[in-house]
Amino acid sequence: MSSPSPEPRFARIAAMIGDPTRARMLAALMGGQYLAAGELAEVAGVTAQTASTHLTQLVDNELVVVRTQGRHRYFRLADADIGHALEALSLVAERAGSADKWNHGAYKPLKAARTCYSHLAGELGVALFDGLLARGTLAPRDGQFVLTDVGRHELQTLGVTVPVAGSKRYAYACLDWSERRDHLAGGLAVSLLDHAINHGWLRRVEGSRALTLTPDGRRALAPWLSRQPACSVSANGIAP
Repeated sequence: MSSPSPEPRFARIAAMIGDPTRARMLAALMGGQYLAAGELAEVAGVTAQTASTHLTQLVDNELVVVRTQGRHRYFRLADADIGHALEALSLVAERAGSADKWNHGAYKPLKAARTCYSHLAGELGVALFDGLLARGTLAPRDGQFVLTDVGRHELQTLGVTVPVAGSKRYAYACLDWSERRDHLAGGLAVSLLDHAINHGWLRRVEGSRALTLTPDGRRALAPWLSRQPACSVSANGIAP
């Protein structure tokens, strides 16, 4: 009898993610920010000591990185690949779910606009990506996307710091797990989200990945959003 093949590495990673306590922590970190150990303990509903044990496991398995400042430790997802893997799992998990739930409770603001690791997702993220393509700000190339000369001028006029092109991670499509359509990911998407938050176009919803589109943000993004179905600003982001 031949010896069994080595255990796939993803089996161990899946076990790490599959634990309910660690899953709650990872879900909280999908917003792309650093969170303190105490905040993650509260999210997971466990003691500080229990949280420390789980966070050590997540760090050891390279799912999470830690930064120490004084007596405090702050944690973040290790990189965008981890965030995208968690988004993909969310997509699979929601396949059999009721579409109606997105219109109620805590799901509604997440559907309207949220962070997907470090870029914009949800209805607003999908609408913005569609608008960037429709307006010619972005153009497809070799399975990725490039910023056109016109697009570069448009974003620089808004003050957006445009990253240097060339990386395969510069601009690419990421399947949105609530919309089942693509939003923009990559270095350009990260710069856009950072600029939008820093300039008050989008506001984070405390304790959530949800984002709110402000009147300033609607004006700034109007050239791209105007090509989409009419949306109005709401307390939760955008609404039809």
